[in-house]
Amino acid sequence: FPSLLPVPLLLSTLLILLTVATPSSCQSREPTFPKASNGAPFPWNKMRLPEHIIPAHYDLMIHANLTTLTFGGTAQIEITASKPTSTIILHSHHLQVSKATLRKGGGERQAEEPLRVLENPPQEQIALLASEPLVVGLPYTIVIDYAGNLSESFHGFYKSTYRTKEGEVRVLASTQFEPTAARMAFPCFDEPAFKASFLIKIRREPRHLAISNMPLVKSVTVAEGLIEDHFDVTVKMSTYLVAFIVSDFKSVSKMTKSGVKVSVYAVPDKINQADYALDAAVTLLEFYEDYFNIPYPLPKQDLAAIPDFQSGAMENWGLTTYRESSLLFDAEKSSASSKLGITMTVSHELAHQWFGNLVTMEWWNDLWLNEGFAKFMEFVSVSVTHPELKVICPTDDTQHMDGFCSRGEHSSSTAHWRREGLDVKTMMNTWTLQKGFPLITITVRGRNVHMKQEYYVKASELSVFLSLRLLWHVPLTFITSKSDAVQRFLLKTRTDVLILPEEVEWIKFNVGMNGYYIVHYEDDGWDSLTGLLKGTHTAISSNDRASLINNAFQLVSIGKLSIEKALDLTLYLKHETEIMPVFQGLNELIPMYKLMEKREMNEVETQFKAFLIRLLRGLIDKQTWMDEGSVSERMLRSQLLLLACVRKYQPCVQKAEGYFRQWQEAGGNLSLPNDVTLAVFAVGAQTLEGWDFLYSKYQSSLSSTEKNQIEFALCISQNKEKLQWLLDQSFKGDVIKTQEFPDILRAIGRNPVGYPLAWQFLRENWNKLVQKFGLGSNSIAYMVTGTTNQFSTRARLEEVKEFFSSLKENGSQLRCVQQTIETIEENIRWMDKNFDKIKAWLQNEQLNLL
Repeated sequence: FPSLLPVPLLLSTLLILLTVATPSSCQSREPTFPKASNGAPFPWNKMRLPEHIIPAHYDLMIHANLTTLTFGGTAQIEITASKPTSTIILHSHHLQVSKATLRKGGGERQAEEPLRVLENPPQEQIALLASEPLVVGLPYTIVIDYAGNLSESFHGFYKSTYRTKEGEVRVLASTQFEPTAARMAFPCFDEPAFKASFLIKIRREPRHLAISNMPLVKSVTVAEGLIEDHFDVTVKMSTYLVAFIVSDFKSVSKMTKSGVKVSVYAVPDKINQADYALDAAVTLLEFYEDYFNIPYPLPKQDLAAIPDFQSGAMENWGLTTYRESSLLFDAEKSSASSKLGITMTVSHELAHQWFGNLVTMEWWNDLWLNEGFAKFMEFVSVSVTHPELKVICPTDDTQHMDGFCSRGEHSSSTAHWRREGLDVKTMMNTWTLQKGFPLITITVRGRNVHMKQEYYVKASELSVFLSLRLLWHVPLTFITSKSDAVQRFLLKTRTDVLILPEEVEWIKFNVGMNGYYIVHYEDDGWDSLTGLLKGTHTAISSNDRASLINNAFQLVSIGKLSIEKALDLTLYLKHETEIMPVFQGLNELIPMYKLMEKREMNEVETQFKAFLIRLLRGLIDKQTWMDEGSVSERMLRSQLLLLACVRKYQPCVQKAEGYFRQWQEAGGNLSLPNDVTLAVFAVGAQTLEGWDFLYSKYQSSLSSTEKNQIEFALCISQNKEKLQWLLDQSFKGDVIKTQEFPDILRAIGRNPVGYPLAWQFLRENWNKLVQKFGLGSNSIAYMVTGTTNQFSTRARLEEVKEFFSSLKENGSQLRCVQQTIETIEENIRWMDKNFDKIKAWLQNEQLNLL
């Protein structure tokens, strides 16, 4: 980042660069070209494709054989050249190209000229060489015959399997192309900016069904026992959004009010779990058409639940694909959080039909635009279409305004920045063109409130320098002990002062936690807020309480607030009943003892766990063991009872043991309350017999929620043999699908007796994991951080560094590796600084209780 360096340093850096660069710049250097697989020079040496060949349309015929697990195809691609060239470079990965020809003009009757094919597998590119240069602006068609094996990973055109109720294993083939795997299914210009239309034809056996982005136009019998399905032509779109599935799925359908046919596809045994997602998809699609005021451009939208799926879901245009647990809802067994999760996932993928599909980033470095908008729209849409899920609003005195939550009495009339005539562009540039976010420090002197902004950063040499460089336009909001009307102030400078009408006992900034900044209160500011929470915590909203807990611990990690003060603040939680502050408290406190579990710190670790249960005991005891209340009340119940049982809080454990006994005696066919199932299974899995029984139920269960609950319970066993067996089995993928492996590895990596096994497994099987999940994938990142980021000793840090640097190009440069190393370094600093203080604070707190 030369631009971030001080000027003298910048100049000297440039001088060094210039002196290094001078000698070679005098000699003209010939560009070097890679060798093709046959040894000839490959005519292109860049990762990105040349821009002078533009595809306009693809005509694809693909024939998958689900018995031999192979496929063949023909791709006819209409192209034009913007400059004369006899070389056409495009993508192809793990495909055997048997023949390539070139036709002048768009028609089929033109003479075909053979093209020479060169392959460059490391760049996943092929070069097609014509005998003479293409004429600029003239349409040409390249025709490529090719074959491949169905992928054994989760990307490309890949094999998926499922077991019927009767135990028969069935095979299907589905696609996952984002970001760069369309080239594994057909040769193509596999970059998002090369948009084209697609006409897709799929050959299949009569017992199967094919679906793709567009509706079926006709089916033709091409040979005995072979049918070719023709799908309508797509709109112009990127290759990564193409999709097709060959399966024996069943479907249910409904129409939106604007006439779009929405269908959910799933394996036959689970199609009865498709109704919830179908209704949600219809409602959400109607909402988006209305909200964006742009009609959905395709005649149909299919949502397909795929038995093997790496991520949560994928927004292929007109055929969104999902992990079964992200789409299927079992009215009997699914949890409240699963209903919320399904709704949010469907809403996210449907938002992409506009943000991402209709409007697409030119290159992957701007993917955040796609994902950021889709994530944002989840909250906007679901809060309007499914208000009962209370997706943003906590359960206290809040109401909906414009689909967002606001406290009824918090209506501020003359907003400070409206009066000023806000320059939106200048303001937004401070948030979009620079990284990070500000820390706002508040100092109250009588009626004067002094505000200071700086760059929020954990230990870093650059931090001081960046603090001087970066400035935001921060729309601050605050309430005080004297007024709960939201006051506003736009902070544009490094420091500013606002004057209150009268002195106040406390002031709370970032009302409702809606602002993207962290607040530190100087002097006795934190003490007065801690006092407020201790006395009448309901004077501020539950979101405000949650934000105080969050900010306090953030400030501990940058050395602005002592750990004792942050822990003092959490003591009020013994009177808390709302989900947001309780979850925020758990998010701050649980990681502390998780660090201790991975070191010899048993005494303090045990005291800390006991403190946590003492803190929440009142709320735990108040929980009923039945499914009742709002979604957030039910999610709170589920997590609290689980925590209490895992922490061996006896009243909870005994109740759970009773439920588990009944459930086991009924052969697992007794219907447990959904909200307590997790706690019951967690307790049941602690005996070997209970563990085996849970595993046997896992094999026959058709409910994603139930399977996930059992999987979680199996992973918290304290038996090392069982944990090792789980890692081996889920990696093999016969009964426990390999898609579950990252979650299982992470869960065992969080288990105090299992974490060495998980870390060992990751190292021993690294190459196979990379093959299966893909080096740059979120799954790999999830597994790396899940097995290492709770380490806090120098010995473990060295072990992590050593392993990953030994991988060379097969992982040493991954961003998740840099991140986990930073996290471990941060953990070491944090423990060095705070462990003894926590120990003393806990002893003190125990004395106060006596």
